[in-house]
Amino acid sequence: MKKIRIIVLVFFCIQASNALISAKQKTNVLWILTDDQRYDAISAFNKMLHGRENSALGYVESPNVDRLAAQGTTFINTYCQAQGCAPSRASMHMGRYPWRSGIYQFEYFNNNTDNSYPLLPEEMSDLGYQTFHVGKLGVRIRTLKDGKPVNYPLYQTDVSAKLLDADMLPEWEKKSVLKEIDGVKLAKPVRNVVYFKDADGTIYYKSEQLEKENPQFAGMAKEAYEKYDLMYKHNNKKGEPETAFSKGVLAGVSPQPAGKTRDANYNTAFINFLESENKSFKAGSNSFDGVDTSKPLFCHIGYDFPHTPVLPPEDYRKRFQKHKYKMPELTDEEFKKMAKAFQKRVTNSYSDDFTDEQKQKMVQDYYAFCAYGDALIGKASDAFIEYSEKQNQPWMIVYVCGDHGWKLNEHGSITKNTPWDVDSHNPIIVVSSDKKKFPAGKVVRDFTEFVDIAPTILSVAGANVNQSKFSHLDGFDLEKVASGEIPARDYVIGESHHAIGPRAYIRTKDYMFSVKTRPNSLRGENMDWAMNATYIELDPALYNTAKDPNEINNLAFDPEYKKIAEKLQKKLLDIVIGDGRAEINWGGDNYGKNTKAIGTEVKRSNFAPGAHDHKINL
Repeated sequence: MKKIRIIVLVFFCIQASNALISAKQKTNVLWILTDDQRYDAISAFNKMLHGRENSALGYVESPNVDRLAAQGTTFINTYCQAQGCAPSRASMHMGRYPWRSGIYQFEYFNNNTDNSYPLLPEEMSDLGYQTFHVGKLGVRIRTLKDGKPVNYPLYQTDVSAKLLDADMLPEWEKKSVLKEIDGVKLAKPVRNVVYFKDADGTIYYKSEQLEKENPQFAGMAKEAYEKYDLMYKHNNKKGEPETAFSKGVLAGVSPQPAGKTRDANYNTAFINFLESENKSFKAGSNSFDGVDTSKPLFCHIGYDFPHTPVLPPEDYRKRFQKHKYKMPELTDEEFKKMAKAFQKRVTNSYSDDFTDEQKQKMVQDYYAFCAYGDALIGKASDAFIEYSEKQNQPWMIVYVCGDHGWKLNEHGSITKNTPWDVDSHNPIIVVSSDKKKFPAGKVVRDFTEFVDIAPTILSVAGANVNQSKFSHLDGFDLEKVASGEIPARDYVIGESHHAIGPRAYIRTKDYMFSVKTRPNSLRGENMDWAMNATYIELDPALYNTAKDPNEINNLAFDPEYKKIAEKLQKKLLDIVIGDGRAEINWGGDNYGKNTKAIGTEVKRSNFAPGAHDHKINL
């Protein structure tokens, strides 16, 4: 009997040892995502695409991301599935196209439908990983409990911006309810107040209501406006002059020095996590679990830069103010030919009326902010590699250049939301300790998409993404794309509803084509509208990108391109309307911007299954 007990004990010890070895052999993964970052902020990308170090606008610097490109494989022609933060981030975390997940814009959604599947961090947890997130997430998921939506944590350790104190979000933040300032009680509570916090702790609140109702604080917004040399979004074309109370900081200097900003504090939390082996650590006033050395790691950093407010630290700002940038301009001819949805977006975010000084300031500070972020990426990457090598674990870094792009007066406007290249072209770099999988310095020019991120990370974690349990994934493992095992795509595709209305796009080697997909934002009604609408009702856009890379001349109604437009229209609509489309009334109000996340009924359209075969003959 004693011998049997000894044998059993030895058996379990061996099993435990094997499990530990298996965990140690699994690849640690760091996924880095920036916000609103244009690809041309990265010097290496400019060299790969255009044979020059700088942007077409002028000077950029990115030594740390350039180093990642030299160490790993760059997928230079990656495109996002939606040109808005929330739907783009959902597509990455789900590995699914918007028209298949039912996440088209900024709606809150639940995971209680028959169209719901585990998201990437959940799958990684099931594979034995410790999952960690810090910074911006932007995935608006909830779950239903007793019929009511409640928050649903995607990551085991989530140091989200919402959980951090003001000290960890130092230079700016929003206060949902402001009741007093420096012990002085306000006349009545003021909601959704933006504030800026100086290095010495001084706080400047920006609220027109605050100053009207509390005259003793009048001038506070103007003081911050002048002190930080702020430039707000404004639109003189629509009669919206810039004031100290305007929204959307396009330029200015950070109230905090380099290394003390909110993005820098995301790094601090990440590094503290890595250094807190098998114990907790603090970020602000909250405690979080540190790294579990018995498990492989899946870490996600969501940086805020270079999203507005664009506030580079002073030393970076001064360096970039030495450079003069060439500014794109909008012509009347280009605007007249634009699709109506594009005209609307340009008009609502018009910037061509900015003064030359304002345009220079906007561009200088944007690229300076990107350069500062590049330094943070370098520090986070080095810390992750150092930890992995200390633990004798293989590692992989996935850097995604923006959840979408950003206009700097291209097409006469700022912001994003359109399928133009400047808004949707977002390269990915994969760096691995295994150089056979992702060779150093390799550039893959085949089309790739954001839906490829999930299967790539799952594959390196040991999952067989060809299994039926992963059949909902729409993307490919980038390792197999890089090796040529997966044939090149003929096109990339996406659909986004925010700001320009329901609209899909398809991009081939030589063309970009886009049309309206719904008559409105209602979900689950008239799903086949686009199949019966007239060409004019579809509000088409067609650009010959081979001849017109800046996408200036809309050829949608040019007789010479009629056949091209017809082929692209049929391919695009067969896919996004007829190949597994899902629409869900998430909020009960049947509108895309809802915050309820209580709907579970899925409406489907599947009259053209298999249309999305990645091939098109033009």
